[in-house]
Formats: sequence, C-alpha cells, structure tokens
Amino acid sequence: MPTLLVVHHTPSPSLHAMYDAVMSGATDGRIEGVSVVSRPALVASAVEVLEADGYVLGTPANLGYVSGALKHFFDQVYYPCLGATARRTYGLYVHGNSDTTGAVRAVETITTGLEWRRAQDPVLVVGEPTRADLDACWELGAAVAAGLALDAS
Repeated sequence: MPTLLVVHHTPSPSLHAMYDAVMSGATDGRIEGVSVVSRPALVASAVEVLEADGYVLGTPANLGYVSGALKHFFDQVYYPCLGATARRTYGLYVHGNSDTTGAVRAVETITTGLEWRRAQDPVLVVGEPTRADLDACWELGAAVAAGLALDAS
C-alpha cells in the first residue's frame, strides 16, 4: 500500500486550517489503498521519507523563506534520501502574511535537487484563507493521495 507523508509546520490558525483541509482531502473515503502519515517538520525523519511514496509539504513563509522547521526537515533528510526518493511526487501549500515567493522558490530548489516531481501547482495563500483557498488545499491533499493510489494499481 502506498504511503503519503504530510510534513508540516502549523504555527498559526491560518496554517492549521490549511493543514486540516489537506488532511481531509488526503484521507477522503473515496480514495482507497493509500496510507496517510502526518508529521510535524521538526520530528519527521529520513526513514519516514524513505518509506513514503509521495509527500505534501506545508510551511509558512517566514522572512521571505520557508519556516526554520521545514528547513530543518530538509537538512535532516536531504543526503540520506538523495537518489533513493527520485521521481516521487510532492505537493506544497504555503501561507504568508505578505508574500510567498521566497518560500516557494526555496522548496522548488530543494525538491529539484532531490529530483521530486511536483504533482500540481502549489496552494499559496496570503492573509486569511478563504473558502476557495481551503478547497484548493483539500484538492491538493486528495490529488496527491489519489495519484499514489492510481500509481499503485
């Protein structure tokens, strides 16, 4: 059974709402045959990344970059997972108070090095998430999970 690993840093109510929507989509009962594992970025391990078949990453945009927690995650897993996780899919959601550009660029640079494939455009939210933003987060979680289910069949 394929595994989707959701790695997140959710320090704000806005990010928590986005995370909840991603998890709701990823665990939708209509998607069968995928195990969904969620880990805070500060505790997710290289072993969990190696055992997973795809990823959803969630982060705030802090000072024009990803959160320190997500950066720590990548620092811990990059070399142990380099090569071994190539061509796996990932999704991304980012919340910022004024901009998300630097955070997206950082994740894209790191995931390019890991040779991960982006499943769809990232969900980028500036300010309070709207219903449409949360629906996009739900779709992101569902799309990555459903893609893993299809790949396994």
